[in-house]
Amino acid sequence: MDRSGLLIILSSPSGAGKSTLARRLMEWDSSLRFSVSATTRKPRPGEVEGDHYYFRDPDTFRAMVAAGNMLEHAEVFGNLYGTPREPVEDAMRAGRDTLFDVDWQGGQQIRASALGNHVISIFVLPPSLAELERRLISRGQDAPEVIAGRMQKSRDEISHWAEYDYVIVNEDIDQSAEALKSILTAERLRRPRQVGLGPFVRRLMEEDGR
Repeated sequence: MDRSGLLIILSSPSGAGKSTLARRLMEWDSSLRFSVSATTRKPRPGEVEGDHYYFRDPDTFRAMVAAGNMLEHAEVFGNLYGTPREPVEDAMRAGRDTLFDVDWQGGQQIRASALGNHVISIFVLPPSLAELERRLISRGQDAPEVIAGRMQKSRDEISHWAEYDYVIVNEDIDQSAEALKSILTAERLRRPRQVGLGPFVRRLMEEDGR
């Protein structure tokens, strides 16, 4: 049954398990495409154009924003980042779903875009702030002051939970992954998303001569 592709927004505070859940989802369904962002920063060693990022100079990036060719964009540490619209639309027409790893601001912009009717949004919460801090510390990647900053940003992120269609409290990663799969399965079966359903039903009704 033909259907239009979905835009799946997955957001969470740092350390809540979003990246792991995104990886689990893509391992479960290899047809999913991960949204590739455009950026004005220089490529790092090993990064490939169109695979890791679309690398654009600032003038080109701003022209894309002005022309409405970015679904969302933001400035991060002096560099511009955004989601080009055309690859997402191509995937939608092909019936492929696109997974977005964006914060609440990026999610707002995508939902407010012309493609907003095709969006499902999922927010991942930690079971507690104490557990979130423990996970950040256990990574062993950040100094205490950096972790304190991440925790403060996490509180801001969490305050936007009610803007999302679904919320998963990630206490157990396996259960959370199963919940995520269930959400996507149900959303794919929603009647308005199955664009070939009308013709199929008409053919079905014609089988007995009606």
